[in-house]
Amino acid sequence: MRIWDISADRLCRKHLLGEHAELHATWSILTKHKKGYSRHPEVKRWKGKLKALYLRHGKLFREMERRGYNHKSPLPVKLASGSAIQDIYVDSPKRQLALLKKKGCACRTGGRLYE
Repeated sequence: MRIWDISADRLCRKHLLGEHAELHATWSILTKHKKGYSRHPEVKRWKGKLKALYLRHGKLFREMERRGYNHKSPLPVKLASGSAIQDIYVDSPKRQLALLKKKGCACRTGGRLYE
């Protein structure tokens, strides 16, 4: 389970769509109080930060639409509570880029960390 903390436009197709699916799973776990995966570090870091998760979703779906994908899974804004800032990381953004680079996919991992 992974929600990246790097710009969505850096992600290859596989990681962009994969993160989108994982984000919806995390949202569902947190908003429906599901027990499965509720103790996973990636889920725990978003607890109390549904607004930040909602904003990340917006970045993902805008990137998906920019690439020509159809996005038909909006999140309900009324549930977007808590902090709008995610400042807890399982891996730092710099480490995330290094992990992606090792995968050898089409993700853009070079250049400046923040654009």
